[in-house]
Amino acid sequence: MKQEIKAGIVQFNIALGDVDTNLQTASAGLRRLAQQQTQLAVLPEMWSTGYDYRHLQTLAEQTPRVLLHLQTLSLELNLVIVGSLPEKEHDTLYNTLFVVDGGQVVGSYRKLHLFSNMGEDRFLAAGNQTCVVPTSVGRLGLAICYDLRFPELFRKMALEGAEIICLPAEWPKPRQEHWRTLLRARAIENQLFVAAANCCGIQGKLDFFGMSLLISSWGEVLAEGGEKNTELTALFNPEEMVKYRTQIPCFRDRRPEVYGQLG
Repeated sequence: MKQEIKAGIVQFNIALGDVDTNLQTASAGLRRLAQQQTQLAVLPEMWSTGYDYRHLQTLAEQTPRVLLHLQTLSLELNLVIVGSLPEKEHDTLYNTLFVVDGGQVVGSYRKLHLFSNMGEDRFLAAGNQTCVVPTSVGRLGLAICYDLRFPELFRKMALEGAEIICLPAEWPKPRQEHWRTLLRARAIENQLFVAAANCCGIQGKLDFFGMSLLISSWGEVLAEGGEKNTELTALFNPEEMVKYRTQIPCFRDRRPEVYGQLG
């Protein structure tokens, strides 16, 4: 990050299996963010379909069309857009986070940690690579929902130069305090910014609480969503990150020769 950027989140109730409705909702939110001179926008996890497992193979075939629409919006609105979509490769499905910048898909990340409690591992394949993407707004570290509970991933991305963590999610009640605490912890321990987009509303037996967050490299909550459809924005100042890393030089004081190979 060379200069202050305005980051934003589109939080909404995902219409299960209804790609066109979700695309319309997300697009309208992105346009409202652009009217506020936002430069980076994050959408929730699996925002085009939700976890409609029974129809996901067919629904994923629409993802190329959805991405083309995001590319058009990115160019028109001068937005870096980040969001998770079902990706189909042959007959294998992934939960993939795409980064669109300047009208182009400049990076993607397949979710590493699949949430077995919800059967995600029975329908989707896990990725096997971490991802830090250089963009026009800075170096973005990519993670999705359950990944949040694995701090090793975030430290690795920080060491690879990530400046902003973008994390879409479908994180339900009653675990909202875990959500808030872990996100702040990832920002504090790695001294970087976090933009976390959760969905909201009820899908089946699950109640999603929203509470999307934009967090400073000091761990301060700069903006927080409620439990309904909303957009939120905040300014990320790179000078603050540099100042914090100078005041508390965690990276300089690391002892990797003692930790050894973790995992």
